Amino acid sequence: MKRITQRTESDGKAGKPVALPRNKARRAATPHFTFRVPRSLVPALLDWFATAARDLPWRRTLDPYAIWVSEIMLQQTQVKTVIPYWERWMRELPEVAALAAAPEQRLLKLWEGLGYYTRVRNLQKAAQHILRVHGGKFPPDWAAILELPGVGRYTAGAIASIAFNQPAPILDGNVIRVLTRLFAIAENPREQAVNAQLWQLATQLVEAAAPLPQPAALGSAMVFSGPCSALNQSLMELGATVCTPQNPQCLLCPVRPHCAARRTGRESQLPNLDRRVAVTGREFHTFVVEHAGKFLVAQRPAGVVNAGLWEFPNLEVLSSRRAPEESLAELLQLAGQCVPMGEIRHAITRYRITQHIFQIRLAAKPSVTQPPFQWLKLDVLHGLPFTSAHKRILARCSTLPPLPPPEAPAQHRGSSCSESPPGTRVGSRARRRPTRKE
Repeated sequence: MKRITQRTESDGKAGKPVALPRNKARRAATPHFTFRVPRSLVPALLDWFATAARDLPWRRTLDPYAIWVSEIMLQQTQVKTVIPYWERWMRELPEVAALAAAPEQRLLKLWEGLGYYTRVRNLQKAAQHILRVHGGKFPPDWAAILELPGVGRYTAGAIASIAFNQPAPILDGNVIRVLTRLFAIAENPREQAVNAQLWQLATQLVEAAAPLPQPAALGSAMVFSGPCSALNQSLMELGATVCTPQNPQCLLCPVRPHCAARRTGRESQLPNLDRRVAVTGREFHTFVVEHAGKFLVAQRPAGVVNAGLWEFPNLEVLSSRRAPEESLAELLQLAGQCVPMGEIRHAITRYRITQHIFQIRLAAKPSVTQPPFQWLKLDVLHGLPFTSAHKRILARCSTLPPLPPPEAPAQHRGSSCSESPPGTRVGSRARRRPTRKE
């Protein structure tokens, strides 16, 4: 057994201190803790990762830009979902300059379906920062990476270690699970002191890997910048594929002999996380309004969740028993037959949302009074970025069954529909809690 003590964050050269960005120094500071780490633990992780690592496309490059994009996409998103998005992104925007100059609607379309759209806006802000401050070259040191918009301590550590082999620690959900079980850390990892312990432990492990030989992935096209890269990725890989939240595959674990939770039968009890917030149900009436081959849609205004994305008219309802005709009149000041198109269910954080979808076909276009809605053809809609749930609704529009010829429309006072080219800003007329997807 050896005791590894704390070192300062380094830029890849042992012992050379790096000044933290002022705005992030407090959250990156780690108190001093030490853990007794078995000498064979880190080599066992490296040996296992060399043969067990999944052959993911971003593991075939050491381009820090490509690695950065993958890390941002992987936040709150499963690997299998990210792969096609990442591959398309790298074809469309292969370098920092292309990202920095891309129009917002193009970025949102490339990101459409991944959710948490603040991530893609921060990606562009960070790319513009790299052009302005670093001459378009991705910064190679941890402290400079940490200054990029949208980059926190975990992401900075991941990029610095994976792309540049710096001994920078990482701590995400997978790594927390592995470490709390290996070292039987029973306290809540979200508590500040416990979280600091975990960061220090992650630091000890990656620094222990730094002097070890360069690993190689056998029989694949994957490349690693060095042992720090492999060690950090091994922790994430172990948590994602073996040390899983439910039913961990302990018999396949390469560090099973070192696992304190396994020895004491507590692997299913750790990590000791807070109980989840109670799930809240929400219901919406969503309307696919059609006239002469065009559909009524709105672009969400600046300053709100999912700003810039498109959606069909929708209204949150307090009771599923409310007649959709009432919601149609309240939202659009229209009267018409609401033909059910089914339901779409999805989840956003603690909310479980049900969209009740209705088709309305109008014989005449309502008069124009305000511009929050636009009439657009289906082929135009398919080129616009929609929120995830409404993208699924759009897919149904291509296969809509024919409706009987509409009667002359009955219109309530002041309909708010306009026909404008895509990209026209939608007005901010208040509506009752639009569908949310971060």
